[in-house]
Amino acid sequence: MPTLIVTAHPDVDSLTHAAAELLRNHLEADGVTVEVAHLAQEGFDPRFSANDRADYQGGTISGTDVLAEQARLDRATDVVLVFPVFWWSMPGLLEGWIDRVFITGWAFELGENDRVIPKLGHLTAHLLPVSGFSEASFARHGYEESFSTQIEHGIFDYCGMPRGVKAFIRESEDPDAAKTGLEGSVAQVVATIAA
Repeated sequence: MPTLIVTAHPDVDSLTHAAAELLRNHLEADGVTVEVAHLAQEGFDPRFSANDRADYQGGTISGTDVLAEQARLDRATDVVLVFPVFWWSMPGLLEGWIDRVFITGWAFELGENDRVIPKLGHLTAHLLPVSGFSEASFARHGYEESFSTQIEHGIFDYCGMPRGVKAFIRESEDPDAAKTGLEGSVAQVVATIAA
C-alpha cells in the first residue's frame, strides 16, 4: 500500500515541491511505494459546488474527480500534506480538496443523534507545512495551537485518521534556514513512515 503525497502549490520550482520530491526520493529509497498528487498541476477544482452539496447531503458521490481522489486515498496507508502556510493555515486549493473529498458517507457518517462515526482509521495523516515564520513567531501568536486545532483535530480526528508527524519547514524565505529545515523535517516524516 503506498504513501500518498499531496501538494498544493502553483509553482513547480517552489520549496513545497522540492520538499515533496525529496520526501518521495527518501521514501522510495527505503522501499516505500509513493504516489504523488500535485493538485495545482493536475487542475483539481477546489470549488464546492451545488453538486458537491447534494452529494454531501445525500451520502452519495457523483463527481468523477472526487471519486478519483478518494480512490487514491483508499490505496494508501499514509497521506502527507505538503503545502505552504497561507494566513496561518493551508491554501484554499488544499482546503477545497478536503471540502470536496472528505465527505459524509466516505470520510465519516452521522449516526443516531447526529453522532459522528469516523471512517478513515486506516489512513495515517502527516503534515509537512512550509512556513515563512520561525517557531518562536508561531508560539508567540498561538498559531501552533490554532493550526493543530483546525487541521489535526478538526479534520484528522473528525475522520478518525491517526495523527502521524507534523514537521514544519520554517523560515522558508531564508535560504540557509530553509535548507536545514527541509532536510530535518523530511527526515522526521521518512523515519515515521518507513519504520
